[in-house]
Amino acid sequence: MTTTSTHPQEAPAVVIPPRVILCMKWGTKYGPEYVNRLYAMVRRHLRGEFRFVCLTDRTEGIRAEVECLPIPDLALPPGIPERGWTKLTTFEKDLHGLKGTALFLDLDVVIVDDITPFFHAPGEFLIIHDWKRPWRITGNSSVYRFELGAHSDILAKFRAQHEQIRQQFRNEQAYLSDEVHKQGRLRYWDPAWCASYKYHCIPTFPTNFWKRPRIPVGARILIFHGVVNPPDALVGRRNNNWRFVRPAPWIAEHWHE
Repeated sequence: MTTTSTHPQEAPAVVIPPRVILCMKWGTKYGPEYVNRLYAMVRRHLRGEFRFVCLTDRTEGIRAEVECLPIPDLALPPGIPERGWTKLTTFEKDLHGLKGTALFLDLDVVIVDDITPFFHAPGEFLIIHDWKRPWRITGNSSVYRFELGAHSDILAKFRAQHEQIRQQFRNEQAYLSDEVHKQGRLRYWDPAWCASYKYHCIPTFPTNFWKRPRIPVGARILIFHGVVNPPDALVGRRNNNWRFVRPAPWIAEHWHE
């Protein structure tokens, strides 16, 4: 005679992939304070545990909570314009043994709200959709998410065909977007989440002369592309390349350690 247990069976434990925040610092354009402030912003705005990894050739001045690992060799010939191609090394099949879901963040972004949803959005590969030319598939690689080790074919193809690829594509984000799109995996973030400081925060002419820049509704990360970075925006410095813009003192409330 068999008996049936009356005890409810426990549901299998849900395994949550490790979360890795990736950034990259090479050369001297950005100092260690950019890495340190990015870590601090992530710590304030990402719920739960994560690893913060900086791929870099210079570790001096970077806070102890950041794991500094070498940038894999891209193997470009000397003298080739960089144009961000080094970012493709984040797609190494084995990136220093890192596992899980990676969210890549440029060093000069400013996080202004919860970024936990960036790990919950559906899709295999997510990136910012180009703001200025939304009819193109090209994404902005200031913020992208992927599974570590899942796209090594994109890096391998670039290493094998870099001359042709660099002739066809202006930079790494154009090539990356095209390759992931051809595989049917390209997805874009909610358009409100990643706002361009240049296009979305600065008031339109002529109100930019008397109105300060603002954080757009729904924005979680502000993207600084071009010649103006957070310390410039903080004091209203244009670097001789932008229209008039007033200081944005509120940046100091977010961009700090």
